Amino acid sequence: MSGSALYDTYARNPLAFERGEGVWLIAEDGERYLDFAAGIAVNSLGHAHPHLVAALVGQAGKLWHVSNLYEIPGQSRLGERLVENSFADKAFFTNSGAEALECAIKTARRYHYAKGAEERVRIITFEGAFHGRTMATIAAGGQKKYLEGFGPKMEGFDQVPFGDLKAVEEAVTPETAAVLVEPIQGEGGIRVLSSSVLRRLRELCDKHGLLLVLDEVQSGVGRTGKLFAHEWSGITPDIAAIAKGIGGGFPMGACLATEEAASGMVPGVHGTTFGGNPLAMAVGNAVLDILLEEDFFEAVARKGLQLKQGLMALADRYPDVVEEIRGEGLMLGIRCKVPNTDLQKAMREEKILGAPAGENVVRLLPPLIVSEEEISNALERLESAMRAVSPGTDGADGEEKGS
Repeated sequence: MSGSALYDTYARNPLAFERGEGVWLIAEDGERYLDFAAGIAVNSLGHAHPHLVAALVGQAGKLWHVSNLYEIPGQSRLGERLVENSFADKAFFTNSGAEALECAIKTARRYHYAKGAEERVRIITFEGAFHGRTMATIAAGGQKKYLEGFGPKMEGFDQVPFGDLKAVEEAVTPETAAVLVEPIQGEGGIRVLSSSVLRRLRELCDKHGLLLVLDEVQSGVGRTGKLFAHEWSGITPDIAAIAKGIGGGFPMGACLATEEAASGMVPGVHGTTFGGNPLAMAVGNAVLDILLEEDFFEAVARKGLQLKQGLMALADRYPDVVEEIRGEGLMLGIRCKVPNTDLQKAMREEKILGAPAGENVVRLLPPLIVSEEEISNALERLESAMRAVSPGTDGADGEEKGS
């Protein structure tokens, strides 16, 4: 055997980290990096948060796994808390966002089946979407680069242009079951669906008897300054998939639904071996302990505004680097005029980490506990990185060409 023992499916950065402290990652060589990727919006409370560590270690000494053959008190508690603080009446716990989306898709189809309309299986989705890597979720996303080479695309998904309400209405047929959309496309390039479009989608679903399914895997769990991004629009979905931030770094997700939408999900029609295990539930409850503290979401919104305003100022100073600043709260994107890989490399040189996205975007997804001082620090590092890649300067020294 030659090379790595791992599948060659990742183009990894040549960095390995030994530990983390809050918003910081410490590499094996001792260098400290500001982590504005947060494991792709996963480490909602940063690294080694003492409350999460205590919850996980405490549970690990008691019970790891029993399966869903038995009652799991932590699961009941987390479900009740999510229901109490959201649109939902029911929760199903999973190990990942893709599994939460699989459950959402099955819930939507099963709803119509239970109503005697088994032909209603098709789901309208949006171009540029990313819903996961399973066969159903890559079909839902519809992106060729994720579908290619895996055989026939799973049937039942109809893509329309992002935010195109006319196209949505035209795509509705007697076989349509639901509309599935991310309030903010993450992998797609931090593309925000406006509140007016979300409200209109809700109206269209009501008009045609469709379920509105939201993918809040990346935009949910406080990232935009509310528990869920759709709350800004004033609408409620029928089903929502969450993951990433709810586990704070521990693998978990959930499918949330109204009682009506979940009415077809009866004993035996869906299940999971590991989903909702005691370890995950202990961590999920610990995450909510922090998120549901008074003024936590307001602080996220305030810090998100600080970061966005700082980025807009940088965009004004480096118009040859920045095309546009996008996003809400602490889910922001820099659409670049230079290759986003160049900016990310320059950011790593400045010891700040971001995440790539579609449309030549660099995502900034810091932990929600980031301080105002750390945001100011990050903006200084980002300015240095932009100066280094600016076609109008001679790189790191920042002097204008020809001066």
